[in-house]
Amino acid sequence: MSGSRGKGADKHLPRGGNGSARCLSDNVREAMEQYFNDLDGHEPSELYDLFLAQVEKPLFEKVMDHTGGNVSRAAEVLGLNRGTLRKRLKKYNIG
Repeated sequence: MSGSRGKGADKHLPRGGNGSARCLSDNVREAMEQYFNDLDGHEPSELYDLFLAQVEKPLFEKVMDHTGGNVSRAAEVLGLNRGTLRKRLKKYNIG
């Protein structure tokens, strides 16, 4: 694997039934490859904003579920300031 992950990132990787790790970045690469294939020659636009919206909302939803709706704990899990998280939750009508 490339050195693009931060120090200690491997310890947070989920393990499959056979002990192998599946990187989130691998899933993103596959999804983006499929996305470009599905465009069938059309050019994408505003891809960055589309990607963030598609990834950020379910990320926040699952972290909020995981923390039982506790914004302080969710902010800690995400490594965000509570105020920043509150803004993002409001943007996506979460909570």
